[in-house]
Amino acid sequence: MTLLDTCSIAAVSLYGLLFSASWSVQVLHARRTLTSGTAENEIAESFFPSVDIIVPSFNESPRVLSECLRSLANQDYPGVLRVYVVDDGSRNRDAVLAEQIAYAGDTRFEFIMLPRNVGKRKAQIAAISRSSGDLILNVDSDTTLASDVVSKLSQKMRDPAVGAVMGQLTASNQGDSWLTRLIDMEYWLACNEERAAQGRFGAVMCCCGPCAMYRRSAFLLLLDQYETQLYRGKPSDFGEDRHLTILMLSAGFRTEYVPSAIAATVVPDGLEAYLRQQLRWARSTFRDTLLGLHLLRSMNWYLTLDVVGQNVAPLLLAFSVLSGIAQFALMGSVPWWTIGIIGSLTLMRCGVAACRARQLRFLGFSLHMLVNVFLLLPVKAYALCTLSNSDWLSRGSGVNASGAVRNQKASETTILAAPEATFNGE
Repeated sequence: MTLLDTCSIAAVSLYGLLFSASWSVQVLHARRTLTSGTAENEIAESFFPSVDIIVPSFNESPRVLSECLRSLANQDYPGVLRVYVVDDGSRNRDAVLAEQIAYAGDTRFEFIMLPRNVGKRKAQIAAISRSSGDLILNVDSDTTLASDVVSKLSQKMRDPAVGAVMGQLTASNQGDSWLTRLIDMEYWLACNEERAAQGRFGAVMCCCGPCAMYRRSAFLLLLDQYETQLYRGKPSDFGEDRHLTILMLSAGFRTEYVPSAIAATVVPDGLEAYLRQQLRWARSTFRDTLLGLHLLRSMNWYLTLDVVGQNVAPLLLAFSVLSGIAQFALMGSVPWWTIGIIGSLTLMRCGVAACRARQLRFLGFSLHMLVNVFLLLPVKAYALCTLSNSDWLSRGSGVNASGAVRNQKASETTILAAPEATFNGE
């Protein structure tokens, strides 16, 4: 056996051991969370804190934005509910103006027009400075919520130790392509394995942006840190959901997951947009994992295993694949051991998911391993080498605009809350 053979076998064996250990414990804790969650559906009739829903919008499709706002208007929440729609300097403001006219008679809706594109984070802060609700629900403009989402998320906030909570994400356009179908299954696994297991210990590491609720008092304590996030001295404007979650955990608050609160979001239907998204997410994950490492000392041992598994396993997988390719290219021998271990682990995970979800389609998620190995691993490697880059890739350069939106003069930000309000374009 050559040195290359030995390295290949050792790397993929270590990957198999680490993946098996972290994933099996993850599924165990996730099942316990989901089982206990089914018993928490009773609504406390006396607990209805006021909720502010913040919807930043940038060049959003008129149809998608309309569906999002309709789902918010149809919430069955009996408490005080306000919706703040923030147009972040869009080039198609007519879409937002049309919605402003459509909801002119609904006093729950308020529309904020920012004079230029400043990024999602500062758009959120512009609305927070105008609002006063006990809870803040961040919703992406391409996301629709089930009618009971606000009620279910707010009930989780009965515990004052909880600072943030997220619902379950699905892909609203899952039928568009093979990629959207894979992403929808990827979301199910991320929510009902990873987030569900973390939620058992009150430490969901990322309350995802499309649907995440925060305690206002906690949010305000962290607002300056949230707004002025830096990485190596440069503003860091993406990955706001993960960063805010880490700040919540660092401040001593719990972060939870509610699987029955369903939010459907539009996902990329093409590889180019998907890979750009994954590059942003990878950079954010690496940055905030470093920021949150100190939290592991005071948390359950499983969370340490989870963080190690999520960050070390891909490195071992990448090394296994590279050594296997080298073995085939240089020696002409097929790396059957590598192929066998990776294939068997993939089929095992997909089979368990198919049983848990009671959906045979998860067997097809095994195709995602090919996407992961040949596309996502290189993207993550590139992200690790370019952590200082804060370009949104799919957004304009305006996301790096400096200055706090909440300190803008009233003359710079026009509030549209009545049908007679004048629309001011760019």
